[in-house]
Amino acid sequence: MSASEFTIRRKILSVFGAKFHIYNAEGALMGYCKQKAFKLKEDIRVYTDETQSEERIVITARSVIDFGAAYDVVDSRQQRKVGALKRKGFSSILRDSWIVLDEQDREIGKIREDSALMAMLRRFLSNLIPQHFHLADGSGRQFAEFRTHFNPFVHRMTVTVLPDCPLDPVLILAAGILLVAVEGRQK
Repeated sequence: MSASEFTIRRKILSVFGAKFHIYNAEGALMGYCKQKAFKLKEDIRVYTDETQSEERIVITARSVIDFGAAYDVVDSRQQRKVGALKRKGFSSILRDSWIVLDEQDREIGKIREDSALMAMLRRFLSNLIPQHFHLADGSGRQFAEFRTHFNPFVHRMTVTVLPDCPLDPVLILAAGILLVAVEGRQK
């Protein structure tokens, strides 16, 4: 199996909530999300297109405004939880880090920002430096990469699922959406 790639785009100048568009490697729209502004508890719903007639993914926070919140990821088509993503609270202050959990909440991987030095430069000098994350298991085997691209008007992230990745692609795509939605707000 070859690597697969997705692009998540979020307009920065959206006044009442964020709008995300998700494209496949060929540039075809495969998902749309309109995130409501000023919500105390995240509830992100991804649809197949802008008509919002067919729900594809649901990402919900388990608690209200929590720095180390866990987010359940549900595949709407199959009506089943595919896993969860948990932000590593205070350790994410200097270098963003997330724990990837399976459907029984067992740790199956971690998402980490590329390097502590680059993370510090982004936080204290310039948020114009694009972010780069890796998703790997405990042994260091990489499953996916998440890379932001500098653009002052659109937050764009490329998600690359590496060959022979055993994780559900819905969980990886949800991770990319959360990185754009949650980490993107901090910049």
